[in-house]
Amino acid sequence: MVQGQTKNLQRKKESRASQKKQAPKKGQRSIPPKKAAAVKHATLQKSLSAKINNSIERQMASASESSGKLLIVKNASQ
Repeated sequence: MVQGQTKNLQRKKESRASQKKQAPKKGQRSIPPKKAAAVKHATLQKSLSAKINNSIERQMASASESSGKLLIVKNASQ
């Protein structure tokens, strides 16, 4: 018998993940809550933050339309 090689020896192909290194995905990673109260709190928090962000964007848009410039630094008098 021949030692070393066998009849139906097949080489394993490298997986796609090992062939191509991928950069980590952007954005926040979070595990969604499982308890009902925690789920309700998380959805409320998410909706409130979305409303706040929309409000800020509307204020910035109206400020840019009226003055033409956007200034991030407040006046010293305020």
